[in-house]
Amino acid sequence: MYYCGIDVAKRSHTAIVIDEQRQIVQPACTVSNDRAGLEKLVKMLSAYQGQLHIGLEATGHYWLSLYDVLSREQHRLTVINPLQVRAYRKVDLRKRKTERLDAFWIADFVRFATPSASVAQTSAILQLRELARFRFRLTQQIGDCKRKIVCILDRVFPEYDQLFSDVFLQTSRQLLREAVTAEDFARLDLSELEAILCQASRGRFGREKAVEIHAAASSSIGVSFLTDAIRIEMRCLLQQIELLEEQRRAVDSEMEALMAQTPQYITTIPGIGLVTGAMLLAEIGDVSRFAGPEKLVAYAGLDATVCQTGEFEAQRMHMSKRGSHYLRYAVWQAAQACLWHNEELIAYYRKKRREGKPHGVAMGALCRKLLGRVYVILKEQRPYTIR
Repeated sequence: MYYCGIDVAKRSHTAIVIDEQRQIVQPACTVSNDRAGLEKLVKMLSAYQGQLHIGLEATGHYWLSLYDVLSREQHRLTVINPLQVRAYRKVDLRKRKTERLDAFWIADFVRFATPSASVAQTSAILQLRELARFRFRLTQQIGDCKRKIVCILDRVFPEYDQLFSDVFLQTSRQLLREAVTAEDFARLDLSELEAILCQASRGRFGREKAVEIHAAASSSIGVSFLTDAIRIEMRCLLQQIELLEEQRRAVDSEMEALMAQTPQYITTIPGIGLVTGAMLLAEIGDVSRFAGPEKLVAYAGLDATVCQTGEFEAQRMHMSKRGSHYLRYAVWQAAQACLWHNEELIAYYRKKRREGKPHGVAMGALCRKLLGRVYVILKEQRPYTIR
């Protein structure tokens, strides 16, 4: 057998081939990341057809074209987590880093660890993964805008967040379009404020809430010298949130359409809807690459860290968070939904709380339990049932 390591970069890739004795049989060769360069690489590797195991790091998104070309040539190909190679190369005492050395260490890791070949994902799964990660970034941007709005209110009307259960309720948003600072709210006529509240809340809020807001604004300690700048900032941030939420709804619709075309049983778990199920499916991919549910839990970074040496063994363990943060986010979202709809998992969460576990620890245990259920459903291709 021969082993090829490819160091992936944006403009070029560096490949090297070694044999079973760790000897270089094909010196490092750098090819450009374009059609001509990839064809040159395929031609070079064709001499080892059937006896070659190729390893390449999942560097950003730059490995995708390379993976697509090499997989069509029927090579045995493994996409490697950069953390694995980084840890493996520490056996070298000398601190050296070049593209050629990186390619060598990738090839040597494949020779030593003999990882299984990566399975090509279906088009639907790849599209779901692209949309799920884009949705994750949209959600981050929405959260960022909301944090900026809260920061603004803390300066100009710090009492405002006590007036509503959520600052970003539709009624609250409509109010913030009309007034921002405490001084703005204090200047509003009670009848005008009542009319805005009544219309925005569809009659839920009226005169009583208007009096409460007016009283809070009149006695507020918020600053007033930022009024003009804050108004335009608030208006822009509210518009950004509306646009981002509209875009997220469009992404959700597309994900739901793709899920309707994908045979799956993950949404049979009470609490997991089409969007959350799509996020889980997209990040897990081919479940057969995980030997057991504990491997999937570790891939999500939900496994506990272990610290033991000699007679010492740490009593407090923390979540490793070493795996896919996209999958960890999806599982956490699913677990929160299951706390409302899944009686089995609700009982498990309450059991952990009765044992004295804090909410965060109990949620971590719930995520691991849920991911185990997801693993079985995907592995056995059957609906969820309570045994």
